[in-house]
Amino acid sequence: MKNAMKRVKANDPNALCQMGVRCHEEGDCGKAVEYFKKAAGFGNVHGHYSLSIMYGEGEGVEKDMKKQLYHLEEAAIGGHPLARYNLGCHELSNGSIGRAIKHHIIAANLGYDNSLDEVKKYFLKGLVSKEDFASALRGHQAAVDA
Repeated sequence: MKNAMKRVKANDPNALCQMGVRCHEEGDCGKAVEYFKKAAGFGNVHGHYSLSIMYGEGEGVEKDMKKQLYHLEEAAIGGHPLARYNLGCHELSNGSIGRAIKHHIIAANLGYDNSLDEVKKYFLKGLVSKEDFASALRGHQAAVDA
């Protein structure tokens, strides 16, 4: 713990995010949000993703859909596979099937299994070409192998 606090004081984004997780697990959502905000401020994708969850659930902050989506997008842009998958689900619920497909293909290429399942469903419904599905399969396997 002493070593972790040194890293937090040095503004190590990963340590800040880990402290946020620890605070959240201990039930101190307000403090968790502070750590996640600081980590996200340094560009930590896990910090952004965690903030998206906190704003979506209203844990430690007031529920705010705009902030939830902002942090979800930042995490997805930074390469967080679950954030990308969740954006796909969000787009699907809004009726933007084309955007949902794109997000799920990207998440599949990042190695996220549930996104590959979604891409397969799109393929079986005729919404994704055989080439795009094959490409997503190869990308997923490459990410898993790495």
